[in-house]
Amino acid sequence: MRTCRVGLVGAGGVAQRHARVLGRFTDVEVIGVTDVARDAATELAAAHSARVFTDVDELLAAGPDAVYVCVPPFAHGPVEEAVIAAGVPMFVEKPVAVDLDTAERIAALVQDRGLLTAVGHHWRYLYVVEQARQLLADRPVRMVNGAWLDKVPPVAWWAVRDRSGGPVVEQAAHVLDLIRALVGEAVEVTAYGDGSPPPVDGADIDSVTAATLRFADGAVGTLAAACVLGWKHRAGVEILADGLALSLGEDGLSVRDADGERHLPADPDGARVAVDRAFVDAVTGVGDDIRVPYAEALRTQRLAVAVAQSARTGRAVTLPTGPAALAPVVGGVPGASAGVAVDA
Repeated sequence: MRTCRVGLVGAGGVAQRHARVLGRFTDVEVIGVTDVARDAATELAAAHSARVFTDVDELLAAGPDAVYVCVPPFAHGPVEEAVIAAGVPMFVEKPVAVDLDTAERIAALVQDRGLLTAVGHHWRYLYVVEQARQLLADRPVRMVNGAWLDKVPPVAWWAVRDRSGGPVVEQAAHVLDLIRALVGEAVEVTAYGDGSPPPVDGADIDSVTAATLRFADGAVGTLAAACVLGWKHRAGVEILADGLALSLGEDGLSVRDADGERHLPADPDGARVAVDRAFVDAVTGVGDDIRVPYAEALRTQRLAVAVAQSARTGRAVTLPTGPAALAPVVGGVPGASAGVAVDA
């Protein structure tokens, strides 16, 4: 059995979670950790009998088989560029960037190198997502309503727009990715924010955002994002098709149709394990179940940024369709982020 030697870039809560999962795999060795917060890197490395590296270049020089990039949104870009240049398979935590230009640039580099990648949209590995997909297989979606209604997470950068991208990019991206998986590609969004930041030092994000979405196949939808509560209230989607209503989140899938109402429980912890297992198996050549490579995550990033951009400008944003939706865009429309266009 081949051992997969993994390096971690980042030592925060998400990196710690991945390290715990990877540490339970008998075919994985966490060889090292690097983080700008040296104490955090030291603590995480010690917990997994790993080395502490000064920077990404030093970590790459140790010859890992794969690298996990678990950094805040604003820190994406240079790390991925170094890993791609080294030709090392790369797992990137979502969101893949604070903006769209960075994500487009990294996607182009990944494509040119033909690099094996995965992104941490672990909801794609929920068993109930496949159940929902099967229920919708012969019924066109009419409407989807997504929501992430929560509190402000306890990290200083989260409430600052140019550090996190805002709640839609940093948090509700999970919901948008699930919408894309089950409904398809959105072609236009219009969004509004309340212009009132949460009561956190330095905050400049909208406390609430509401968006409407129009999809390529004719479906319509909404997204609601809020960080005004003291608890996580709801995160998930509701989907309506002819004679079918689905409600889906990390806690499970509720179904109502002509046969009545039923609920299927989900296993979010299992999904978090599955996303890592799939990546390791792909790296070692024993599996092929990466459901969100970087190119797929880019399309979710485009949608999230489009919503945030529309809320900021008060104007509708059109997303690329056809072949343009499949390839990374280097550069963008003047006055807009790369890959999306602001309607006049």
